[in-house]
Amino acid sequence: MKKLSRIFALAALLIAVALPTSAQFRFGLRAGMSVNKLHLNKEIASSDNRTGFTGGVTAEFTVPVINLGFDASVLYARRTITIDEETTYGGNAGKTMTDHRDYIDIPLNLKWKIGVPVIGKIVTPFLTTGPDFSFLISGRNVDNALRNKKFDASWTVGAGVELLSHLQIAANYGFGLTKSVSGDDALYSGKNRCWTVTASYYF
Repeated sequence: MKKLSRIFALAALLIAVALPTSAQFRFGLRAGMSVNKLHLNKEIASSDNRTGFTGGVTAEFTVPVINLGFDASVLYARRTITIDEETTYGGNAGKTMTDHRDYIDIPLNLKWKIGVPVIGKIVTPFLTTGPDFSFLISGRNVDNALRNKKFDASWTVGAGVELLSHLQIAANYGFGLTKSVSGDDALYSGKNRCWTVTASYYF
């Protein structure tokens, strides 16, 4: 994780120093769906995959020629988790609990667009990676023993294509870096894992 952070910071510095006047900056809208899973201690409980949705505004900055840049977004995200108690924990053995959590997500991505000769103006593949910061704005605790955290951070890697220089379709996977929920027992905690597919339109 520290190595990835250093690479991300170094790339940002290099781009800032070598920033040409022809750099492209544009805004857009983003919407999509996610498949979220909470990784819990398997001896105590299990969590199933659940779908959610996301949407908001986005901005992209690209340095021409090297096609390297950033994108940043401010998104509303709904994540749903279902937890099945497998052993007794506070008298809840065999109980299934569902929790809907609403977040403000701020993903920051290093983005590399891969130039393709001839068809580059029509289809341009790209790769992304970077941190995603999530702030809980609603959602009750799963139960008295398992509480939601107000802040959640993850690291994402993804890929996508840009069509006709405006529409971008992307998929990414987020690895939870911090605990999304925690309980009275240190063993009872979980981190988010999330697949997200989005469509963005840049003006």
